[in-house]
Amino acid sequence: MTVGQQDEFFNHIDGEWTRSRSGRTFDNVNPADVADIVGRFQASCAEDAQAAVAAAAAAFDAWRRTPVSKRAAILNRAADHLEANAAGIAEELTREEGKALSLSKDEVLRSAQTLRFYAVEGQTFTGETYPNDDPEMVVYSQREPLGVVTVIAPWNFPVSIPARKIAPALIAGNTVVFKPSSDAPLSGYRLAEALVQAGLPKGVLNFVTGSAAEIGPGITEHPAVRAISFTGSTRAGEQIHRAVPLTTRTQMELGGKNPLIVMEDADLDKAVDLTIKGGFSLSGQACTGTSRVLVAAAVKAQYTQKLLARVQALKIGSGMTPGMDLGPLATRRQLETVLSYIEIGKAEATLLCGGERLTGPGFDQGYYVSPAVFTDVTQSMRIAREEIFGPVIAIIEFNGYADAIAKANDTEYGLSAAIVTADPRYIHHFATDIEAGTVKINRTTTGNLVNAPFGGLKRSSTSTFRESGRTGLEFYTQVKTVYRGC
Repeated sequence: MTVGQQDEFFNHIDGEWTRSRSGRTFDNVNPADVADIVGRFQASCAEDAQAAVAAAAAAFDAWRRTPVSKRAAILNRAADHLEANAAGIAEELTREEGKALSLSKDEVLRSAQTLRFYAVEGQTFTGETYPNDDPEMVVYSQREPLGVVTVIAPWNFPVSIPARKIAPALIAGNTVVFKPSSDAPLSGYRLAEALVQAGLPKGVLNFVTGSAAEIGPGITEHPAVRAISFTGSTRAGEQIHRAVPLTTRTQMELGGKNPLIVMEDADLDKAVDLTIKGGFSLSGQACTGTSRVLVAAAVKAQYTQKLLARVQALKIGSGMTPGMDLGPLATRRQLETVLSYIEIGKAEATLLCGGERLTGPGFDQGYYVSPAVFTDVTQSMRIAREEIFGPVIAIIEFNGYADAIAKANDTEYGLSAAIVTADPRYIHHFATDIEAGTVKINRTTTGNLVNAPFGGLKRSSTSTFRESGRTGLEFYTQVKTVYRGC
């Protein structure tokens, strides 16, 4: 599974691996070393998008009638493929996205686990029977697939996020058009490859690469598309949501400005550990990442001292390097965005450490930034309000639990939030008081289980249907109520 500089990867439309009708390609580069071309991908056009939707629409009727046990067997075989090739796929993921190799392998294996989860859950996700007063009538509901589903995935978890969208869509009997991020298309290609090799009939899964401007409208606004599952920026999600027909369902998981609250009774070493894991894992490029740390005034100085010691000891380098703590940012665009916010932060607050573009041997060819910690941050500052998506932490002081909750909720986002405390009163009230879809107590803001619902509140999500877990199947089915007389 070694990829060289001249390797070209194709779209998969109607059962065939094919070049784009545009005749154009784009290069996927390694953010740790931009001279390393990970692969060459199709710069698809509107005609490719139309062909993918048409193929999915044509394949739908046969796929929806395929016994669910056969659909489940395909998901399990695809999981087998991912597990057997996990080491190679993980290396490619690290090369194209930058995260630590161990995290990449965990992601591939987690994706296989997701496929297996839905292979089981999808076989028991049915309707209900309803009691009624007529002895000669039976009333029941049945769940049916929607039709063509579009999946648009981000670059930060380029295998696991599309897996948790595609698996429930397929097991429910839908056909899929899958567009991966152009910044990490090879990982999405490997997921599609696993499903195709597992025996999906032609047209059931269609894989198309290219820019959102070129192919986005064709795979979202087409009247044959019955549902869209998107993970990405709030701006892009809202644009899609406004443009699609009324009859098209949308599932949008968007941005976050996630708080970690450190109470006065907190174990400060634990709080620092959770800050590091939540804020700097994946170089801060997680939608559930910790970006605001609200610290009780009584322990702020001690917490900050401990945090700085840990941050300054972090090892920065390629994801292929053993023991590495932070890798590069995933793209030049993300590098420029993070550096611009650091400059904004310098004008607004006090920079305690980091925030520099790293240069020298091992750094010159990559998108490296040292992790930044700001203090004296107030609620009105841009670094406290806007999603940065990088290794930047803003420390905000509070006085008392009520003040902490008020400041934590003072944001347009509501994806994830956490608190560090031993006080049962705070633990009891926090889950109710915080405005977030994912609530953590003495845990990092990042991470979610395969079998538990995931999603945000406010502008972090459409808040219609949740992803992940058994609940994740609801988005991909519609309910009919049947009244059957004898």
